[in-house]
Amino acid sequence: METLNTVLPVLIYLLLAALLIILIILGIKLIKTVDRTNEILDNVEGKINSFNAMFDAFDRVTASLGTVSNKMIEGINGLVSRILKRKEKIKEEKDDDIYEQK
Repeated sequence: METLNTVLPVLIYLLLAALLIILIILGIKLIKTVDRTNEILDNVEGKINSFNAMFDAFDRVTASLGTVSNKMIEGINGLVSRILKRKEKIKEEKDDDIYEQK
């Protein structure tokens, strides 16, 4: 029993030392992996930022096309409303002429 009391603490200390070494190695590998991931993310971010100018240009083009199309639609709408008002006016004048003739 005494040998067990002396051997077990030594065995536990050896296992704890081995576990500590393994955890240190895993921590170092984890740090290296995180560093590589950060490099990759920085690279991707740089490449994405290179496209920002192109996306801004597309934004400007679509905004200007939207403005132009809105102006064209307003013009066509105004033209159609003028034509309809003229037709209504002509119809009212004809109706007035018919009523005046009676």
